[in-house]
Amino acid sequence: MECRLNITAGYKEGKSYIKDLYVGTPFRVVSVGQRKRDNKLYQMIMSTSPGILDGDQYIIGISLEEQSRLQLASQSYQRLFDMENKATQNLTVDIGDHAFFAFVPHPVVPHENSNFESRAKITLGKESSVLISEIITCGRKHYGEVFKLKKFHNLTEVFHEGKLIVKDNVLIEPGRIPIQNIGILEDFTHQGSLIFVSTKKDTDKTELVNHLVEKSKDFPEVEIGISALESGGFVVRALSHGAEVMYNYFLAVQDFLWEEKILTP
Repeated sequence: MECRLNITAGYKEGKSYIKDLYVGTPFRVVSVGQRKRDNKLYQMIMSTSPGILDGDQYIIGISLEEQSRLQLASQSYQRLFDMENKATQNLTVDIGDHAFFAFVPHPVVPHENSNFESRAKITLGKESSVLISEIITCGRKHYGEVFKLKKFHNLTEVFHEGKLIVKDNVLIEPGRIPIQNIGILEDFTHQGSLIFVSTKKDTDKTELVNHLVEKSKDFPEVEIGISALESGGFVVRALSHGAEVMYNYFLAVQDFLWEEKILTP
């Protein structure tokens, strides 16, 4: 089934708002920022489907106009069901000048024999920022499904002024790659990536990275590594034995960056 979702965030009189919204089955979008007083836009993506099924094609488009601020959230863990063939997702994000988009979704749970390919293309304007993450679990561990998926492949590309500045390629294919060998995941069962890229010229990467390293001490169950990007920003890699603690750490990173003064209008 082809599943489409398009969101356009606008900016007017100092406030971000939903300028345009197209929701196709099985998506729903609800506002979750009623108690916020910062004039930014908070939306949650929901679904009437229990998860992604064989043959599903998710096509999601996000657009942020100049100066807008949009933070997306997901409803729950994303399940990838048993598949004869595969399912796909294409995410396109266009971020205008002086805008900021953040999306920290719940972890992905690939069931046995699931096959999922995802691609995200993000375009940044001038003085704009993006924060996006993903967490992949080993599957339904308590059902004995530890890395019994067929394939999980996610490619994320970030562009600025027509130039590719960040490319992140995650592939888990247990039938070909010994995922739990030394140098890969070893005995860890969950892995995550968080990408933050900013074209703001006054972004102090060193200060941000040092803060996030210090913050990680509050989450001792998560092993993290942070790499600063030449283009401005950083990539966080995380490993753990559980999804919730890693998800909470990523939310803490998002909260810090979202409120940081250098990222506000």
